[in-house]
Amino acid sequence: MQTLAKRRCGILLHPTSLPGPHGSGDFGPAAYHFVDWVAHAAQTVWQVLPLTPIGPGNSPYAGASAFAGNPLLVALEPLVERGWLAAEDSSVQFDPHRVEFDRVVAFRRARLAAAAEGFFARARGEERDAFDAYCAVEADWLDDYALFMALDEAQAGAAASPGWPQWEAPLARRDPAALAAARRRLAGSVRFWCFVQWCFDTQWAALRAYANGKGIELMGDLPIFVAHHSADCWARPDLYFLDETFAPTVVAGVPPDYFSETGQRWGNPLYRWEAMERDGFAWWVARMRRQLAWADLVRIDHFRGFAGYWEIPASAPTAVDGRWVPVPGGKLFHALEKALGRLPVVAEDLGLMTSDVVELRDSLGLPGMRVLQFGFDGDAQHHFLPHNYVPNTVVYTGTHDNDTARGWWANAPAHERSFAAAYLNCDGSNVHSAMVRAACASVAQTALFPLQDVLGLESSHRMNWPGRTGCWEWRFTWDMVAADAADQLAAVAATYGRAPFARMKSITTG
Repeated sequence: MQTLAKRRCGILLHPTSLPGPHGSGDFGPAAYHFVDWVAHAAQTVWQVLPLTPIGPGNSPYAGASAFAGNPLLVALEPLVERGWLAAEDSSVQFDPHRVEFDRVVAFRRARLAAAAEGFFARARGEERDAFDAYCAVEADWLDDYALFMALDEAQAGAAASPGWPQWEAPLARRDPAALAAARRRLAGSVRFWCFVQWCFDTQWAALRAYANGKGIELMGDLPIFVAHHSADCWARPDLYFLDETFAPTVVAGVPPDYFSETGQRWGNPLYRWEAMERDGFAWWVARMRRQLAWADLVRIDHFRGFAGYWEIPASAPTAVDGRWVPVPGGKLFHALEKALGRLPVVAEDLGLMTSDVVELRDSLGLPGMRVLQFGFDGDAQHHFLPHNYVPNTVVYTGTHDNDTARGWWANAPAHERSFAAAYLNCDGSNVHSAMVRAACASVAQTALFPLQDVLGLESSHRMNWPGRTGCWEWRFTWDMVAADAADQLAAVAATYGRAPFARMKSITTG
């Protein structure tokens, strides 16, 4: 496997958090402006959360497909420019600081439908040829996804129905005649969902090329599991532990630990790894190939699940009554490497790391993760303190699941604040910049910072609170970004060899 060979640093920000007039950030003009700012700040990585569709609770980690792109990220401006969509009604206003998902999803769905209607009515020649070619190339996943979405809408949507196992039996069990009839009956809807994916991939490819041209690599995020109510599970139920009614018999989660007496019952269906291994892990090869078409680097969430997973009976209300089950992770990753070449993968190895997980990560040569916020609840030997890092590491001040650095300081126990103050030579007013500096100074080859920590924002700006509702909504506006923020970040990066030394215009202590 590929190791991360050069010292670099970058920003963690999901595209929905970008500014913009249409209710959520997307791949429009604000994304290009953000890339320019990242380049000016001498950052060479932009990490995003999963680009796949959102699921229950608006999470990007459990949507309707592991292959499709999130329709919310399709920018509307290019569709207007191409003449497929009329200019929007400027009287429609959204909150610039949070994604109002209920409003935004409905608004964007209607605008994308209008754009699709305009495209199929007016597009000719090269445009139609490009769309048709895209559908042919991506057919292996796109055909099932588009039909799944069309059927789901016809069934009143996932929010109003128990999911695909409760569809009409011939459709749930994928009877060929029933599927063919559904494709004919829902041809317009199927075509719409294909159009949205074509727009997504076209726009993201252009944005990625622009970022790469500025010396910035895009880092994606791959959730280990898929949602039960998804095109993936419906298309290949043989790859999951499901009963004769297609309900999960066991589900994913993590055992009780320091943070939860009952563990976490995520509810995702679990893979039949023996079935996946029989065809050379073809589904995983296709999934990773898709991720590498989107990103230069890929963070794999819950990496420990490739050594062993916590299996919970579907009937159990909590994660207490689970058990560890081994996974052929070594065989999987070698199959991926054989099919795709050296993998630019980062292992999210947080949480309970048993020896088998460490051995798998190290045998593959994958960089693991350290989170600076976690380093102050013990002593100087703590795994997450910078002086204990190894080079093949990605260090974060915090992740999307953590409080902001300033929020962490405000809520941390007194002994942790005292330790952090001594270690970082800081106080609550500058803990965010002190953490950025400490991460940059470490031997970790990659240092990443949520934009909230670069800007010194408090708890109200965090992206996610695990286990809570009302998350994933945060957005920033450019008036929150100090005029010298990019220069300050560039100076720190250059000071510690993560950017050209010539960028060291100023050195501050935060």
